[in-house]
Amino acid sequence: RMENTTSTYVLMERKTHVKINRKQVMLAKLRKSCSCTPQKLKIFLMDFLPVLRWLPKYKCKEYIWGDVMSGLVIGIILVPQAIAYSLLAGLKPIYSLYTSFFANIIYFLMGTSRHVSVGIFSLISLMVGQVVDRELLLAGFDLNDDASPALGDVSLLNDTQSNTTAFNLTIAGMNAECGKECYAIGIATALTFVAGVYQVLMGIFRLGFISMYLSEAVLDGFATGASLTILTAQVKYLIGIKIPRSQGHGMLVITWINILRNISQANICDVITSAICILVLVTAKELGDRYKHKLKFPLPTELVVIVVATLVSHYGKLNEVYASSVSGAIPTGFIPPKVPPFNLMLRVAVDALPLAIVSFVFTVSLSEMCAKKYAYSIKANQEMFAVGFCNIIPSFFHSFATSAALAKTLVKTSTGCQTQVSGVISAMVVLLVLLFLAPLFYSLQKCVLACIIIVSLRGALRKFRDVPSRYHMNKVDTFVWIVTMFASALISTEIGLLVGIVFSLLCVIVRTQRPRTALLGQIQDTNFYEDDLEYENLSSVPKVKIFRFEAPLYYANKDYFLKSLYRLTNLDPNLEVARRKKYEKKEKQHLKKGDHTTANGLGIGETTLQLVTKQTDFQALVVDCSSILFLDTTGVNTLKEILKDYKVLNISVLLACCNPSVIDSLKRGGYFGKDFGNMQEMLFYSIHNAVQFAKDQKLPADCSV
Repeated sequence: RMENTTSTYVLMERKTHVKINRKQVMLAKLRKSCSCTPQKLKIFLMDFLPVLRWLPKYKCKEYIWGDVMSGLVIGIILVPQAIAYSLLAGLKPIYSLYTSFFANIIYFLMGTSRHVSVGIFSLISLMVGQVVDRELLLAGFDLNDDASPALGDVSLLNDTQSNTTAFNLTIAGMNAECGKECYAIGIATALTFVAGVYQVLMGIFRLGFISMYLSEAVLDGFATGASLTILTAQVKYLIGIKIPRSQGHGMLVITWINILRNISQANICDVITSAICILVLVTAKELGDRYKHKLKFPLPTELVVIVVATLVSHYGKLNEVYASSVSGAIPTGFIPPKVPPFNLMLRVAVDALPLAIVSFVFTVSLSEMCAKKYAYSIKANQEMFAVGFCNIIPSFFHSFATSAALAKTLVKTSTGCQTQVSGVISAMVVLLVLLFLAPLFYSLQKCVLACIIIVSLRGALRKFRDVPSRYHMNKVDTFVWIVTMFASALISTEIGLLVGIVFSLLCVIVRTQRPRTALLGQIQDTNFYEDDLEYENLSSVPKVKIFRFEAPLYYANKDYFLKSLYRLTNLDPNLEVARRKKYEKKEKQHLKKGDHTTANGLGIGETTLQLVTKQTDFQALVVDCSSILFLDTTGVNTLKEILKDYKVLNISVLLACCNPSVIDSLKRGGYFGKDFGNMQEMLFYSIHNAVQFAKDQKLPADCSV
């Protein structure tokens, strides 16, 4: 019902919807999708490779300068980061360079975002490294990078710095001449391949909605917790101590205990180098952030630091004289492609799932951010395919998992990037290093790489400063962030992500289990009603109680709904009926004895007055359903229960502001009777309409149970 300006009632009639034959619709879609025509083949190919759509329309004069500049800058940044992040993945730097090269080329062909930078990413590298370390440990290898070579510890490339005696190793079904590095990259490629397959399958089955369960608080907490783990893992390189790489739950605590126990063995050369590098990098970053509006492109500080540090290490012979740990030989060229070992895929199948989800979520989030900023659209499903094939194809070329990276994406947009042609330019820079310049980084100290990694974590670690403002804005999200952060740091990144998702969902459930409830009062001289506890100068409606429940009504919060209703209206109909039956029973007993006074000392007339007064405290209950999104079977039965209970007390229950899905649930549940005959007197379009109807009701003056 709806009230118009003349106070007459207008019936709101629902439209009759034609029932859809879902079977026929599905068959029609199936026939359409299975049909193959030249036009459909062309559309499929252009959708699968979006580069075929935009590259022919490329405005060379307008775009080329920005693309070349941003591509060169990103390429220059990529090289030192790729070498540095190899420490996180537990692999040789050459594999990180392969990863950066292939990811840029494939995303150029398949991506729909013009600006994101896809390649090596610190969090993804950490997740890969944890799986690699675990499997190496289970296979019996020593995780200490600087440990003396053990039996079977032979490099894939047989460099002179490691044991060169290979032997037949049979692990997880692998029976080949394979050592530590061979086995490590086998694990990484198997993990990457499976993660890519998961992403492609999620794209085929349209499962991108999974990313919705990773809220901003969960992602921020996960990134911060993982950053603490990354920071902890790099401390030993900063100060040049040799401790075993911890693995499993509580890695952060165990690593810090080992660091403190061995702090006396710190390498003075590495400590001094680290202090200088961090000072230079942080200063350059702060100056770059302060004057970024005056700079056409960011300063390549990492590359400068790496070049200078390599020259100093080489000519100062820091490795020979001071035993400073260096990167070692980085070969040039490409290793022949190889199929990722199938048996290892079975070992890492579970680990690949969180890796696939995190990689996809970061890529799509950054793509949507850039698309919104520069007013174009992306296809989330195609982004799933793109990042999936950025993992599947490179896994055959000794590469590991990739994702879009926030820092490089921001640099890309700030240096004039227009299209993914910039990604090809970046790949060419990496290719130049792969083919010619890689051996020049032989003398680069590992502590310099650790400094680059740690300084790159500034953004994630700065989230600690936002905790007070985050808490002021939303306390629940703050607790989600804290729980996810601690779980990611103290347990493991994968478990931390799972804990964050579960805790976030539990918070949503708890908030719907115990939502806000209120009694409403009328805003003076208006037809509107609001929470009586939140607003001043609201007037109560005589003989009418207006109850608001701000959540869906379902099985988990049914009891809270009833308790809140009884508490706010100060009337539990079941108790009231029981109380009246008790008085009636005692009255009958006194009347039988010929006593004209009741059990409480009052006359029969006085008792009747007392009962009537209690009963007529309010004669109508209006339930504001505007915040009730849906009803399940329990919710419908709960409303039917209060309708029945209050009817015994001659109190009408009126529903206002119900959405169509709630009305349909009530109809199917039989709330309005068999023929919906009472619907016009039970359901109202607005609260004021229900209140006016309640005021017009005339109850008998002597009504009682």
